[in-house]
Amino acid sequence: MRRKVTNRNIPGADLVYGSAKVEKFINYIMQEGKKNTARKVVYGAFDVIKEKRKDVEPLEIFELAMKNAGPLTEIRMRRIGGANYQVPREVRPERRLALAFRWIIDAARSKKGRPMHQKLADELLAASNNEGEAIKKRDTTHKMAEANKAFAHFAW
Repeated sequence: MRRKVTNRNIPGADLVYGSAKVEKFINYIMQEGKKNTARKVVYGAFDVIKEKRKDVEPLEIFELAMKNAGPLTEIRMRRIGGANYQVPREVRPERRLALAFRWIIDAARSKKGRPMHQKLADELLAASNNEGEAIKKRDTTHKMAEANKAFAHFAW
């Protein structure tokens, strides 16, 4: 069993919404140390969400999108007696959040022709409605874990 990490750096709350998750998301968006640009992208996406969905707070849409996009199970490779098995495993909450961040950002970056904040807002709205590329990726992960359920007894 893995030991608990004691020196994990946890980012503080972000400036506008006071949420540590949003600050961590900003850090995932950031490229080449340009945090101000990443902040503009995320807060711009939240403004677009606020315009499109006036009835719901953008932070609620963001939380729901992260909850929907994060996988519950995934497969890990395990070598037993010369054979490789794909063993389904439950995903830890930190990894679940990290995968949700990564998949939503990758889906937004893969679209072309519009500013990043608009693409990110669209992907967050889609994920909060259980649709979009990040949700497809989660469903694929779940299907693979379900298909390899027979090897669950090899879990460590």
